[in-house]
Amino acid sequence: MLPNRQRSLMPVLMLAPALLLIAVFILYPLVKAFFYSFEQYVLTAPNQRAFIGLDNFAALADDADFYLSLKNTTIWVLGSLAGQFILGFALALLLEKHFRGRTLYRAVVFSPWAISGFLIAVMWKWLLNPQYGPVNQLLLGAGLMERPIAFLSHPDFALPSVIAANVWYGIPFFAIMLGAGLASIPRELYQAAAIDGAGALQRFVNITVPAMLPVIFAALLLRSIWIFNFADLIWVMTNGGPANKSQILVTYLFTTAYKNLNFGYAGALSVTIFLLLAAGIGAFFLLNRFISVKGRQT
Repeated sequence: MLPNRQRSLMPVLMLAPALLLIAVFILYPLVKAFFYSFEQYVLTAPNQRAFIGLDNFAALADDADFYLSLKNTTIWVLGSLAGQFILGFALALLLEKHFRGRTLYRAVVFSPWAISGFLIAVMWKWLLNPQYGPVNQLLLGAGLMERPIAFLSHPDFALPSVIAANVWYGIPFFAIMLGAGLASIPRELYQAAAIDGAGALQRFVNITVPAMLPVIFAALLLRSIWIFNFADLIWVMTNGGPANKSQILVTYLFTTAYKNLNFGYAGALSVTIFLLLAAGIGAFFLLNRFISVKGRQT
């Protein structure tokens, strides 16, 4: 048996490697970005580095590209989240039913989740290619358009195209999460409701949805944070173009820091992104609390 002092230190020692990694790869960059945000720090002009206070934030407030990126980010997150959730929930409901080959079908539909975002972006970039992409060939063959469309370089189609790719990529996440929630609902509840004369829609609204609310909330919160910070698809497929039409906040941050090498302005941008994300998470929790209170009252 270990002495009491050693037993009390054991949890700290077990967590120490994880805490060290968090400090090095998360806390340290956050602190550095915070200090950069108050400096004029362009990597190509290191001798001009100086403390400038809130000037970077003032410039950000007048930056049209920032507001365009913020608008695109809102569309990117809401569009991707809605498509992934609706199709993922429908897929989870379908896979709950027993049919021949269900195990094989599950493996096939969940396969996108096992592929890296980079490979997904390369695949969709090929699918949407105007010269030899299958999407254009199918639409031309079906007579739905007269000439190929360069989806990823067209101002009106670039952002919807990457959203479509992200929806396809994220459906398995919701199917897995919501499928696990559906499996935890006792079958006796549905049987009792059916005996009482409740139809399929009534069972879904009165049993499935209330029982699934905690899982739905957790899945939506996790996925919204992931989509907000997920820049792989856009970076590879469009690089934020054309003319920033598919630029989101995270890709704009990458462009500012690693193309323009303006670390001071990128620091102000990263602090702003952090505050926006924190505010969004807070609003999400408030909405969940409001829904929970309303649910208990009814």
